[in-house]
Amino acid sequence: MPATATHRVPIELGERSYPIVIGTSLIDEPKTWSAVPASAQALIVTNTTVAPLYGQRLQRALAQRHRTVHVLALPDGEQYKDWQTLNLIFDALLKQACDRKTVLYALGGGVVGDMTGFAAASYMRGVPFVQVPTTLLAQVDSSVGGKTAINHPLGKNMIGAFYQPQLVVCDIETLCTLPQREFSAGLAEVIKYGPIADMEFLGWLEANIGGLLARDTSLIAHAVKRSCEIKAAVVGQDEREAGLRAILNFGHTFGHAIEAGLGYGQWLHGEAVGCGMVMAMHLSNGLGLVDRAFVERLTALLRAAGLPVAAPRLGPDRYLELMSVDKKAEAGELKFVVIDRPGSAALRGAPDALVREVIGRCSAEG
Repeated sequence: MPATATHRVPIELGERSYPIVIGTSLIDEPKTWSAVPASAQALIVTNTTVAPLYGQRLQRALAQRHRTVHVLALPDGEQYKDWQTLNLIFDALLKQACDRKTVLYALGGGVVGDMTGFAAASYMRGVPFVQVPTTLLAQVDSSVGGKTAINHPLGKNMIGAFYQPQLVVCDIETLCTLPQREFSAGLAEVIKYGPIADMEFLGWLEANIGGLLARDTSLIAHAVKRSCEIKAAVVGQDEREAGLRAILNFGHTFGHAIEAGLGYGQWLHGEAVGCGMVMAMHLSNGLGLVDRAFVERLTALLRAAGLPVAAPRLGPDRYLELMSVDKKAEAGELKFVVIDRPGSAALRGAPDALVREVIGRCSAEG
């Protein structure tokens, strides 16, 4: 993969500030890790798919920072983002007598990142950790901002903590080995930044979607950098999702219901979010906030990215039941991230009848 310039995007959170580093050939370069606290032990948490590709490479690069670097490969898949798998991380830490200076490295996608972060927040009440995302979705979304969690059968990401990493390293080269379906799923989280915050970026994505799908390094680097800049700006203002940060969940209320309703792992997270954005756009239109042309514009881009735009037929009652445990619900009232005008999002309630109509329409279209 051709080399690209290295970019740094700061997350400004006072004493919890840290950089996102974006570029090529970052994993193998010891200086990438020079700002990470040195320690006697470190644990790379990865999965059985990523470990053979990058586990030993990261282990070698970290040899200058840590006397011993252990590697734990978890089973791969959203269905393993649970208590049982999380405990495998604690088991490894305890068996190696890891102390509170031990550094955890999350090498993998969003599942690995979320679980490693939650383990780091919990082990000895907090140990340092570093995000090394190897999927597009994790590089532009889940690795940034300190949200860590596991799933519960009744709801996605319902058990977790806000816990910031020391560093996020986005090595674009790791996306070479990403299956096309996973890459498309990641594009959903890239595309969301356009309608919620940056219409110029949305236009750029429309013009360059073909090159992105062809894995053009320079285009991917720009997409990751701009996505991280937007997320950094939001997280810097609202670290713990008291208000503004909720806009980053555009499409997620419907999307999480799709994931839980089908069973975790049936649809990839990005696929569910992409379809959820279509549903949220129809809701925005039904509330009189955006016109039908804008709904069709975003739907066309998601379709071009290879994402599903027709919702699974779970039925309105089941959708509402699943969405009732959404973290944005307040006193039992559902809240949705809607587009109040192109390039701007807001958290709003919606009439039950309209939500049901949107679910029915989106389950029939596509």
